[in-house]
Amino acid sequence: MYFFVSFFSIFDSASCPKFDAPVLMNLLKTSLLAMVLFCTVTSCSKDTDVIVEETTEDYTIDLNLANETDWEMADEILSLVNEHRTSQGLTPLKRDQQYASAYAVDHTFYMIDLEEINHDHFDVRKKGLKDRGAKIVGENVAFGYPTAEEVVNAWINSPGHLANIEGNFTHSGFGVIEAPDGRVYFTQLFYKK
Repeated sequence: MYFFVSFFSIFDSASCPKFDAPVLMNLLKTSLLAMVLFCTVTSCSKDTDVIVEETTEDYTIDLNLANETDWEMADEILSLVNEHRTSQGLTPLKRDQQYASAYAVDHTFYMIDLEEINHDHFDVRKKGLKDRGAKIVGENVAFGYPTAEEVVNAWINSPGHLANIEGNFTHSGFGVIEAPDGRVYFTQLFYKK
């Protein structure tokens, strides 16, 4: 298509040579045939094999990862989050020590490896939990806070994080891991069953 636009754009109406219709149609047909042959020759050859691989995402997770979290601090976070939820007339969250925590720990290790917080691959965690009955899923992350109270206060003072804390969720899983440099990384997954 670009070829034809470029080809016809080199003439303006004042300097355009006079062609009769049959000559112009033959020129157009010849150009079109040349383009088809060019595309056919350059895009396909016997030596080129096109392999189409179907990729399927793997949403399985090792449930033993949930044991890697610092459950003492995770329970403190859950207690503080539930105190806040109760003060807002919301129901407390239940602790998920299986899938949500395994996904949270996995993501926390990923952040530690990168030495930064992020929500990379959230769609995998979300899909994994939805495959197990979750209706909606949310996530808070943080690092560098030495206590549960400090990380929860930081989240409460952030509108996006607060929206998850006060969200229409029923369960929460945790990835609370101390990195080799001593900083603590946090992933809190929220979901509604």
